[in-house]
Amino acid sequence: MTATLIHGVNAARVREIARLVAPHIRHTPLIPTPVGGFLKLESLQPTGSFKVRGFFAAAHVIDRARVARGLLTVSAGNAALACAYVARELQVPCRVVMFDSAPALKVHGVRELGANAVLMPRDRLLEWIAARAWEHDPEAFIHPFADEAVITGHASIVPEILADLPDVEQVLVPVGGGGLICGIALGFAALKPDVRVVGVQSDGYPLWQRAFAANGRPSLTPDTIADGTSAPFDPVMFERLRSLVHEWVVVPEAMLRTTVARLAVDVKVVAEGAGALAYAAMIDGRVTPRSVAVLSGGNLDASRLAELLTG
Repeated sequence: MTATLIHGVNAARVREIARLVAPHIRHTPLIPTPVGGFLKLESLQPTGSFKVRGFFAAAHVIDRARVARGLLTVSAGNAALACAYVARELQVPCRVVMFDSAPALKVHGVRELGANAVLMPRDRLLEWIAARAWEHDPEAFIHPFADEAVITGHASIVPEILADLPDVEQVLVPVGGGGLICGIALGFAALKPDVRVVGVQSDGYPLWQRAFAANGRPSLTPDTIADGTSAPFDPVMFERLRSLVHEWVVVPEAMLRTTVARLAVDVKVVAEGAGALAYAAMIDGRVTPRSVAVLSGGNLDASRLAELLTG
């Protein structure tokens, strides 16, 4: 065990976190899918993704005086939306640093929520992260996936799944930086440890499979419609993911693109690329009657949806 691992997340703590965030989020439904198993529709959260869970949990544990100076995060889009939403709810300023390739829908959403969106080229933004530049800024910084409070906030998904499907046996989770799947794995380890937690990535950016194969930072650039999984390698998350995730699945990018269309046509649900990853794994055969695929977000530009539907 290393210092990067998260301790103290027992059953009582998971239930406490779920109660803490419940007033601010939705208990999202599980719906059956045409291929078997169920979808957990986190796309129905207030900002269109699961991220609000972790950001509300993190903001709750930060000193009130620091929060009053504003919130700050770095994001490909959905964490930015969550940070902006939480800041608006708390009536404090917000600034988010985003890849300049972030979908216009997400950038617009951040600004509509009253936050300041600062766009940077990927290389420059990665330098900003490596330098921990936020340490020199006045706002309270919330790391989008490595913050322990964010991760444990995401564990609030687990009591909901167990309430709706007590005999769940497998959960498939899209993975970018790794905060969501770590939270889900911690939650199940505390409440139902026999559940198998499976991480899913596209072959257009199989970050963690490459990292484990290399035993460290891999060299690759995202080439996927799953922009929500385009987070850079973070060594803090390496041991967490290696210790918590039972199995990894890589789906072909071409299958991911058709899965977004199949969700819209067959299931009547709009999913962004990252949100469709777990269902793509189900279509690819990773499904049992008591499997759950987490549909992590639905913030998809109308033009991209039209392209995928007609493509």
